[in-house]
Amino acid sequence: MDPQAQFCPNMNCPARGQRGQGNVVIHSRQKARYQCTQCKQTFSATTGTPFYRLHHPLDQVVLVITLLAYGCPLQAIVAAFGLDERTVLDWQRRAGNQARQMHEHLIQQPRDLEHVQADELRVKGQGQVLWLAMALMVRTRLWLGGVVALQRDEALLLSLMHQVRACALARPLLICVDGFRAYLAAIQLAFRSPLPSGHRGPPRLIAWPQILIGQVVKHQQGKRLVEVTRRMAQGNLAEAEQLLKRGRGGSQINTAFIERLNATFRARLAVLVRRSRVLIQQPQTLEALMYLLGSVYNFCTPHKSLRLAGLIGGHKWIARSPALAAGLTDHIWTVKELLWYRVPPPHWQGPNHRGPLSKAEKALVARWCQ
Repeated sequence: MDPQAQFCPNMNCPARGQRGQGNVVIHSRQKARYQCTQCKQTFSATTGTPFYRLHHPLDQVVLVITLLAYGCPLQAIVAAFGLDERTVLDWQRRAGNQARQMHEHLIQQPRDLEHVQADELRVKGQGQVLWLAMALMVRTRLWLGGVVALQRDEALLLSLMHQVRACALARPLLICVDGFRAYLAAIQLAFRSPLPSGHRGPPRLIAWPQILIGQVVKHQQGKRLVEVTRRMAQGNLAEAEQLLKRGRGGSQINTAFIERLNATFRARLAVLVRRSRVLIQQPQTLEALMYLLGSVYNFCTPHKSLRLAGLIGGHKWIARSPALAAGLTDHIWTVKELLWYRVPPPHWQGPNHRGPLSKAEKALVARWCQ
């Protein structure tokens, strides 16, 4: 047990979310509990993880979630481990929620994306059809997020583009998509920023400069692909080719990288397979699986196209995951590390009241508001 690596999860504590400040001590080694000396609250070592208040062995939970993340059928896990199906579904939901929080905390941070590709998948559900839209940063193969909806419309794509915008800096950006018309309006609505005017009312929104949109339209006769049309829906082709070269996205407008990611998701999630008897029952289940698979792909999966030539220790190649290539971590994670990661709450902002601060409040502000 290492108290220096822990933080206080109490939202009413001024020391919440801060590691290595000396306010967390060991309360009970037998029960694996810590205590915050600032608020006097105790908390378990599993607080904020999918293992919180589980009575099964933690190694068994990690093994089951690993199998789920790599495409093992639910019925096979139930038969092999003698577990109840509802127990496995609960672990799957917990892991999905953990992955979503970690994704929002680590992935949705502004960075120079350069080249992004987006696409949608049709998912068979119980008495309904669901749509899964996802986006990918081409240079690092980083999965930027996904959205699940009942219809393939502008609202689905707008939600996806808002996730991409949360990951992007206001720099030249090429977005490659298919020929769906709703993409153009969704991208233009998402990539806008408020312009303060000093007057009452909502500020005017201005579009981000140098947002380029490339579309790949596939023409088919029956089930045969007969022609592929590549066009610029917004921006200049010469600038798009420069971004393609910088982002290592090929020599022409394409959606090959997001389609390869779709194939990875189809291989690991039975409900995405085109011809399958497995049907998804609730959109929330698909969303939890999407975040679990996406986080395992980002942090735990070595990507062959990202490997580097080995120079130290005699290794021919140095494997890298998308998160490692993006500079989010210094090594390839295991699924156990992924599940043990605790997302810290936002730091305390200090008292919010009229009048001067008391001496005690000034002392708290001086120590914890950094």
